[in-house]
Amino acid sequence: MSSQIRLRLLPNARCLFDEAIQLKVTGLRAKQVVSLRARSTDERGVVFKSWATYMADSNGDIDLFRDPSLSGCFVGVEPMGLLWSMKPETLHKRFQKTHSLNPHMVKFSVHEAEGDSRMLAEANNERLLVGDGVIRVIVKEGNIRGVLFTPPGKGPFPAVLDLYTFGGGLSEKRAALLASRGFVVLTVALYGHDDMPKNVEDIHLDYFEEAIKFLKKQDKVSSEGVGVISVSKSGDLALSIASYLPGVEATVWINGCSANVALPLYYKKRQILSALMFDPKKLILTESGAYISKYAMNDPLAEENKGSLVPVERAKGHFLFVAAEDDQNWDSKAYMDEMVERLKRHGKVNFESVSYPKAGHYLEPPYGPYCPSSVHGVVGKPVMWGGEPRSHAAAEVHLWKKIQEFFRTHLSCDGAQMKAKL
Repeated sequence: MSSQIRLRLLPNARCLFDEAIQLKVTGLRAKQVVSLRARSTDERGVVFKSWATYMADSNGDIDLFRDPSLSGCFVGVEPMGLLWSMKPETLHKRFQKTHSLNPHMVKFSVHEAEGDSRMLAEANNERLLVGDGVIRVIVKEGNIRGVLFTPPGKGPFPAVLDLYTFGGGLSEKRAALLASRGFVVLTVALYGHDDMPKNVEDIHLDYFEEAIKFLKKQDKVSSEGVGVISVSKSGDLALSIASYLPGVEATVWINGCSANVALPLYYKKRQILSALMFDPKKLILTESGAYISKYAMNDPLAEENKGSLVPVERAKGHFLFVAAEDDQNWDSKAYMDEMVERLKRHGKVNFESVSYPKAGHYLEPPYGPYCPSSVHGVVGKPVMWGGEPRSHAAAEVHLWKKIQEFFRTHLSCDGAQMKAKL
């Protein structure tokens, strides 16, 4: 490495996962072309990489906030492109970062663009999931299995139940980041975690009712209702929680279905919704070996499936419906439109909706690697998730801020609240 060439991460090499950083290279020759690279390893040991070429200015400097990539995993001015464009070395792998105490470590480096690709400078970016002062407590009370995150300060804070449940196990990433932004968040497992069964044949709303009661009794939580956030299959669970259970003031539905999918839903030992299933014969195989499952779901509006439709018109709280128009898992935009029309027919105005034209299925907190395909929990095979990487990444930035604003608007809470830093 050259001692004169420096790669700097501003304002700090240590930041939250959802924070943008500025990459600057100094000490290059005027108009020198170099390759910038990013490399990270997820919790399962899968290596993710990206690269892009840049030309230094007349002073020998490169600033990713200003300068365009000339070639590589993306082109144009994309300050965080090296992060969202990282690809797995193994096909059909999704970036796994579920344990909040393990930061997302990214190694950035500068290399000669030609010849032996000699490394000229490097810097490590430690991207934290848990902000300073956030308290993490493992929850094993009654039937609840999960993790509770509480922000620093006296509160009271708005409370959110995070449903990142389908697929087994427990994911802490989104909950920890929301807590770092001023929310008390409980993320719960549904199965495949701790002493829970490895698989389930049905789902009981009583479990989520117990989780909401637990969340509301926390010291720093206001006495009003809670919020619920979901994605994919947990979207219909969030709809059902908002429609059948009291005390839910704000629900975020991200690329879910308007019907109860895959497993029958029970409440107080009685089935309240049947399961909408998919037809495996309608899966479309692509050249990559992954399937498109968008057209495999049965029609929730068909007479024989109406017992699976979630009665969202019963909900007293507010909804934020979010749909990616290029979702290849299922037609989340059509499901969203159907719910919006149904709510309008019932004279409801307790909702807002947003759609992202070139985004795919997994809309998550920003700046993680975009995932084009991975193994589907129900299908049991790799599926295409859809989306164009640049547009998907931009959608995640916009949505993350919107989610926080939505919860702050609709979750009643007296006391100081932390503003979004995005």
